[in-house]
Amino acid sequence: MAYIEKYLLEAINLSIENVKNGTGGPFGAVIVKNGEIISTGVNKVTSNNDPTAHAEIEAIRSACSKLNDFLLKDCEIYTSCEPCPMCLSAIYWAHIDKIYYANTREDAEKINFSDNLIYNEINLKPDERTIPAEQHLRDKAMDAFKIWESSDKKISY
Repeated sequence: MAYIEKYLLEAINLSIENVKNGTGGPFGAVIVKNGEIISTGVNKVTSNNDPTAHAEIEAIRSACSKLNDFLLKDCEIYTSCEPCPMCLSAIYWAHIDKIYYANTREDAEKINFSDNLIYNEINLKPDERTIPAEQHLRDKAMDAFKIWESSDKKISY
């Protein structure tokens, strides 16, 4: 339990420093493998003008680069706040083994960081969402899938 607190405190301290420095939102993340910090990340949405520059995403990108691998198996992520839907998806795509977090998404909502719209939108049909989506040219796009399916150069993930 002490190691969980150690790494969560690191993520929390990163989030506090990020706010004090004016770099971005109050979010920090740490990725650990075999008891060693592999990478850290802080929210850089406003400083990078990048809506995907969340702390978890920054930490995942850094860890993948450091380990030279797109999978982060045998890693854990410690975040100052429960991951948003985008970060949660990235954590799953990276195959991180476990998530530890401090603040909840309800805590984040209280300071105007709400993900409820996205959580609600995911269950709607694409044409019923706030940002409607239309499907076109599926038959043509299927060509890439067919080529992928039979390719001997593909790397499955």
